[in-house]
Amino acid sequence: MRQFRSPWGTNGMLLGLAVLVSGSAAHAQSAADSARARYVAADVAFMSGMIHHHAQAVLMAGWAPSHGASQAIRALCERIVVGQRDEIALMQRWLRDRHETVPDGDASHDMMPGMDPSSMMPGMLTADQLAQLDRARGPEFDRLFLTFMIQHHQGAIVMVDKLFGSQGAGEEEIVFRFASDVYADQTTEIDRMQKMLAVLPAGGQGP
Repeated sequence: MRQFRSPWGTNGMLLGLAVLVSGSAAHAQSAADSARARYVAADVAFMSGMIHHHAQAVLMAGWAPSHGASQAIRALCERIVVGQRDEIALMQRWLRDRHETVPDGDASHDMMPGMDPSSMMPGMLTADQLAQLDRARGPEFDRLFLTFMIQHHQGAIVMVDKLFGSQGAGEEEIVFRFASDVYADQTTEIDRMQKMLAVLPAGGQGP
């Protein structure tokens, strides 16, 4: 039986294999470099601001059991607390890995009486609104919670829009994926909360 012999010989075959391996490695490295697009200041501002934003949502949702919320509202609040705490940890890790300042995620720092509302993230409740929600109980808590959390979620969407509208922002892989998830998830939750609010009995003081 005749054996196949490469026209380039053994050394040529090894050289060709090395070129192929080298080319594949270079391609993989190029893809990895592309996935690690450099972040910009707007990315840092978004991740830092969203930590404060999420922390307030966790605070609000955490009141459901002690404020007489309905089972439907409690279930919604449990999802918000678990999901947004996980996302706070992700954002803190992202900032820490890049040696940026890491907010502690304590909402009490963002609800001081007399704080200028213009200095807050879009959609965040003022100290007066938080106090109003904290005073509410039962069906009134449900109504105020949905009203204020819709406002809160809409503010998060504004923040995502601002990020993607900023030059060079939102291109780093983790930031892009996270911001896109925030937009999709909170848009869906706004729709769900609007439907829940629509079937609540009217009554009580307006927000």
